[in-house]
Amino acid sequence: MGSCFGRQSSSSVQDDYNSKEENPVVVELFSSLGDASSPEAEMLFSQVGRGDYDLEMPVILLAYHVDYWNHMGWKDPFGSSLWTVRQKAYNEALQIDSLYTPQAVFQGKSQCMANEEDELLSGIKASPRYPGLAFEATFERLSKDKLQVTFTGHLRKNIDSVGVNINVALYENGLVTDVENGPNIGRVLTSDYVVRKLEKLCFVKDITPKQTVTGTLKFNLWEGFDSSKCGLAVFLQDDYYYIFGSQDIKLPYDLEVPTTAPCNVEA
Repeated sequence: MGSCFGRQSSSSVQDDYNSKEENPVVVELFSSLGDASSPEAEMLFSQVGRGDYDLEMPVILLAYHVDYWNHMGWKDPFGSSLWTVRQKAYNEALQIDSLYTPQAVFQGKSQCMANEEDELLSGIKASPRYPGLAFEATFERLSKDKLQVTFTGHLRKNIDSVGVNINVALYENGLVTDVENGPNIGRVLTSDYVVRKLEKLCFVKDITPKQTVTGTLKFNLWEGFDSSKCGLAVFLQDDYYYIFGSQDIKLPYDLEVPTTAPCNVEA
């Protein structure tokens, strides 16, 4: 977990996120490569991300692979009990009796079966929209398996004394899996927007739209990490799991592993 610091910025900062064109909708997909119904939803998710549908609004997509289908003969390489716990929390908040995949959750406030195209698109279009966040991110590759990211920017909205969490998801695109067993045996499946890490940057309260917020996170990286395939989703979320603003940040292509300078040895 990181920590945030707030300070008042100059009066020159303007809230230029009033247009709804700049207000993204966060769509979270709960999926599994061990579930026969999920590949169709993942393909639809990728099509939405490519802009194949005229949604007239930006979307931020996050795919969480759950682990409760692993007993069906194929262990999802991206599955995690952490994402199962997150899905359970959403279902409790939305008063859904049982877990299922594929499930789409919109802004933390509504949900639908994610492999139904009409339902998915309607859910996106009907979602409430909030001013987008305005963060800049600086990146430092501390080592082969460690990435540090510092965020500085504005929330573009008033945050009251109840407060909200600033969450950051690190996701990866273009993952290809040759499924060798289970319900999807023999299929080569492509997955995009797969959440690899989800961290809370900090909790903030009593923040004004023009107040600058700064915080730093360190991410543990995985084998084969490729920054050109990855992005960050930053979003505000309260204790009821409602999402009140978000921003997508692409990672730079040149996050090289630091090299150790040679030592000078005197004879």
